[in-house]
Amino acid sequence: MASDATKPKASPTAHLDELNARALEGGGKARIAKQHEAGKLTARERIDFLLDPGTFVELDRFVTHRCVDFGMEEQKVLGDGVVTGWGLVDGRKVFVFAQDFTVFGGSLSSAYASKICKVMDLATKTGAPVIGLNDSGGARIQEGVESLAGYADIFLRNTLASGVVPQISAILGPCAGGAVYSPAITDFILMVEQSSYMFITGPDVIKTVTHEEVTKEELGGAAAHASKSGVCHLTALDDKACIAQIRELLSFLPSNNTEDPPRRPVTDPVDRDVPALDTLVPDMSNKPYDMKEVIRATVDDGYLFEVHEAYAKNMVVGFARIGGRPVGVVANQPMFLAGCLDIDASLKAARFVRFCDCFNLPIVTFVDVPGFLPGVDQEYGGIIIHGAKLLYAFAEATVPKLTVITRKAYGGAYDVMSSKHIRADYNLAFPTAEIAVMGPDGAVSIVYRREIEKAADPAAARAEFTDEYRARFANPYKAAELGFVDEVIYPRMLRKRLAGALDMLKDKRQTNLPRKHGNIPL
Repeated sequence: MASDATKPKASPTAHLDELNARALEGGGKARIAKQHEAGKLTARERIDFLLDPGTFVELDRFVTHRCVDFGMEEQKVLGDGVVTGWGLVDGRKVFVFAQDFTVFGGSLSSAYASKICKVMDLATKTGAPVIGLNDSGGARIQEGVESLAGYADIFLRNTLASGVVPQISAILGPCAGGAVYSPAITDFILMVEQSSYMFITGPDVIKTVTHEEVTKEELGGAAAHASKSGVCHLTALDDKACIAQIRELLSFLPSNNTEDPPRRPVTDPVDRDVPALDTLVPDMSNKPYDMKEVIRATVDDGYLFEVHEAYAKNMVVGFARIGGRPVGVVANQPMFLAGCLDIDASLKAARFVRFCDCFNLPIVTFVDVPGFLPGVDQEYGGIIIHGAKLLYAFAEATVPKLTVITRKAYGGAYDVMSSKHIRADYNLAFPTAEIAVMGPDGAVSIVYRREIEKAADPAAARAEFTDEYRARFANPYKAAELGFVDEVIYPRMLRKRLAGALDMLKDKRQTNLPRKHGNIPL
């Protein structure tokens, strides 16, 4: 019988091959098949679809959990349920983690959290975006407080990285309990319809506590969070479509807060006139029109990458390019609630403005706003505080700010929507613009109340005073006379003017007073 010394030894390379093969298996063929049956990709398939081919470099492939309780000592899988590393998207470096639902339901352990923290730390050190592909059952119960500590470690890094590198979260399966707070801190959340959900407490707990009956989809599905809560910025039909949206979103963003957004070659002439704009905005101040048509007529190739589309539809936010330069677009939408500012619209726009300011994206604001939405629910809901958030965001922003008043700009809403008075750099108005404290009908009822009451024909007097007020104030020329509007232009000239202003402002440098941080009215 051969001694141990004479036995052939397995080669180190063979051992590495074996470990790699085990790690690539994830939770095994049966669980991978189940993932596919549910219409979902595996963690590794998602990463392959996200990154440029052949660029993924994996970290911590052989890490396993350290739990010895509840029989977990015998249940170890290489990688421990999350795949982490870095690669390229359109040739630019990104860091990524993808939760693997085939391993312990994607549940988070202390070791798993450490893997995520490592790539987040590398991202902030090197100035590259972090993309989280979430598909997890939550904290690993067997690890108790260690798993909770792991989540807190991630939350801290999300917070410290905020405004330093872009952070994008795709919800591609379950995301419940404390796990939702990591995506909530990130810049953008994407969800897949019918296969992903987010909530703090699930339907069973809600039924027990409040006796309300609701399904997972109704409570925390993509449609609910895209249209009702505003938690979700973009939805997609499946994993691949969701990941394609991430790649497109990244194309508008710099890698970090010290860089400018990536400029693209442009084939759409920046000096072209847009004759359609001359007739797009109605002369009648109460007639609706689609502000998105104004935006698309102005930007490169008519393309607007809208985010938060289904939420607070009276406000439009998204990304576009003008002269190849990425810009953030903020616009009132007269098609919904006449473009009024309400609680949801204020929150939606404020968050977007602050993101653009973090990452050096110029902000182009299209204004047609009759004021803040009146109502008891709005007042009790805190429209004062929430409207102030939008005011704060615009006033605080130091990136180039361009404002176009297409029609109504009334009352405090005129001030809030990136007016000259809160440091907008270049303010334009169409001839249809109306800049006043309030609309003619309301103003006349206050200013000329006594004259109307004493008139022999009150209706005729009201009409006469309304026409007089409209002639004096329902136009942009008083504001232009005072320098509050830099130029009143023919609408067809808008693209040319905005492109020129962006070029003029490309070297803008502005800072706020030294401080630890502001105290935005949360």
